[in-house]
Amino acid sequence: MWHFVLLVVCAAAIYFSCEWFVNAVEWLGRRMNVGRMAVGTILAAFGTALPESVVTLIAVTTGGTAEARDIGVGAAMGGPLALATVAYGVTGVVLLARRRKVRAQALVAAGGGGSEDARRDEVLTEPGQARRLAKDQRWFVAVFVVKVVLGLVAFAIKPWLGLLFFAAYAVYFWREMRGGHGEQGADEALEPLKIQPRRESPATWAVVVQTLATLGVIFVASQLFVHQLDAIGPMLGLSGAVTALLLSPIATELPEIMNAIIWVRQGKISLALANISGAMMIQATVPSGLGLLFTDWRFDGALLWSGIVTMIAIAYLLTILRTDKFTPARLSLAGGLYLVFAVGLVPVLT
Repeated sequence: MWHFVLLVVCAAAIYFSCEWFVNAVEWLGRRMNVGRMAVGTILAAFGTALPESVVTLIAVTTGGTAEARDIGVGAAMGGPLALATVAYGVTGVVLLARRRKVRAQALVAAGGGGSEDARRDEVLTEPGQARRLAKDQRWFVAVFVVKVVLGLVAFAIKPWLGLLFFAAYAVYFWREMRGGHGEQGADEALEPLKIQPRRESPATWAVVVQTLATLGVIFVASQLFVHQLDAIGPMLGLSGAVTALLLSPIATELPEIMNAIIWVRQGKISLALANISGAMMIQATVPSGLGLLFTDWRFDGALLWSGIVTMIAIAYLLTILRTDKFTPARLSLAGGLYLVFAVGLVPVLT
């Protein structure tokens, strides 16, 4: 019973910490003078993915057995899968829930004759944003295909290729931080910093303190959440392998999902989508580089299946982006691919 209570408490702690985190990270982006999209793709994504990368580093470097080190490999594959399916799917569902309100606001703004405006609000991205999001997904899939192929082969210098994954993220980081300074919405008014609500422009030290403090809470609560799932899985009759492959990835990506929900609720859809795509790039590179350097990086059937479903999810997202059909309803369908993964996992593990 206590495991279920702690699960709810941890989820609530993650959500409210993420509210304070996204508030701080937007101010951090303003202080660092980075583009609006980079706030989501780099600052928010890097902050929430860093604790997971530390856990992966500990697993692959200090694991006493091959099974323990394989936890890091599973995390490197499970994270992108959860983001490409569950995170995007949940974002679509939340957007569907507020679509009626958005349409009503569009009609009021258009004086009652704004059916085209309502349709444009339903399509989540402007053409420029769609191209940028599609470019991020192409970056991801290029790196992801390489990491899957490397999991199927063995050769002497394979561990050193892990350094190339770090280099790939460095290039992506540099590109995102340099671009987008003139993006739409970059000069919009931000909500007051939570710890300095009466100041129109908070002190830099306060922005940094709120960012780091909330990250600390998110890290601790996320780890407790994972531990509770590990305990609840057997209570529900789930094997350790199923718990690790199905439930743990969702738990580790919960901060990114919460960030997306909060930004969607605030009407900042571009930041929500950028946060997920940026987190996917981190998950495709940093944990993979660590896994290549410190493990055999060999995939079994379950890991290969997770890679296949992830690539199907990205292909689906690219298709709806290119055809101007990137709507909440179609985005929510991405979550169904996680169910496809779960169903396909049964014969793989038996």
